[in-house]
Amino acid sequence: MAGSSFGTLFRVSTFGESHGPAVGCVIDGCPAGVLLTVEDIRRDLRRRRPGGGAGTSPRHEDDEPEILSGVYEEKTLGTPIAIIIRNRDQRSGDYDTLKELYRPGHADWTWELKYGLRDPRGGGRSSGRETAARVAAGAVARAVLASQGIAIRAWTAAMGGISAPLPGHGDFDLAEADLNYLRVPGRDAAARIEKRLAELKEEGDSAGGLVSCVVSGIPRGLGEPVFDKLPALLGQGILSIGACKGVQFGAGFAAAGLTGSVNNDIPVPGAAPSPGPPALSFKTNNAGGTLGGISTGMNLEFQAAFKPVASISRPQKTVDRRGMVRDLSVPGRHDVCIVPRVVPVVEAMTALVLADLALRHRAAVIGTAP
Repeated sequence: MAGSSFGTLFRVSTFGESHGPAVGCVIDGCPAGVLLTVEDIRRDLRRRRPGGGAGTSPRHEDDEPEILSGVYEEKTLGTPIAIIIRNRDQRSGDYDTLKELYRPGHADWTWELKYGLRDPRGGGRSSGRETAARVAAGAVARAVLASQGIAIRAWTAAMGGISAPLPGHGDFDLAEADLNYLRVPGRDAAARIEKRLAELKEEGDSAGGLVSCVVSGIPRGLGEPVFDKLPALLGQGILSIGACKGVQFGAGFAAAGLTGSVNNDIPVPGAAPSPGPPALSFKTNNAGGTLGGISTGMNLEFQAAFKPVASISRPQKTVDRRGMVRDLSVPGRHDVCIVPRVVPVVEAMTALVLADLALRHRAAVIGTAP
């Protein structure tokens, strides 16, 4: 199957199905000598697991990563890195009744239309379970970026129609996002969102939401100026996450209602000189950290929108493989909202894009530091 690999120089392929024996990834192109431990990968995988609150799936996977190759004495060898995460809490029988039905909001029908068959157990390859492999690969990319001082941070910006505080406003506190399973950077908003998720769970329904992400320490010059612009590649990576319906950078869609005099980021002299053009900074960051598809050195800022979880217990109408209308209440163990669990997935895809572009920049510009 095409489409299971991502990246150019730092290239990742994922494998596995939701109810198969395992999921995992193979990473090719990681430089040698990068410090990497199993705990680095385990830490991010823990953040992707259900948080145990009212809105999360009761499926309990250990998500214990095994590094099969490419690392020796906690340093990467420059050879392919293979990581496997075994599935241990499958209940495939929950999906027996779905073999003949096409679930609303899922890829069942399009998958069968394209390939002629599908794995009905939890969605198979199109399940959110696949993102565990992305998070494992992203942890490796994050280690590469950390050696260059690049840090990635995402959080829940809105969920169930309730917004979290904006950076610099109200009780916005990223430390708080680490303390609640909803990844909300504000105690009051987290409490209100949790109450709303409990209500939706009682109603057999689900919710969508927004994830915000900021990358700091990003160097100038990442991204290619035509097809492989930084926002274009990052948009592809984030939109490849199941349930993602849109990505906006900086001012995003709001920029369509602004004038040029308001939207333009006015340059000011930077803190230190640099070879070539003078070092610059900007008074604002409406562009989200890029110009012409190339990073400016300002924080890379974007937001991603995720639709409500498609698997709900609330009765719906659907169609079976014979074309007959049927009643459906989706069984199994599902989240009310995936946004808290997708936060580390957004970080992972961001890390994969930036690690790849960092290597491409080093290959393209003579004298670029490794």
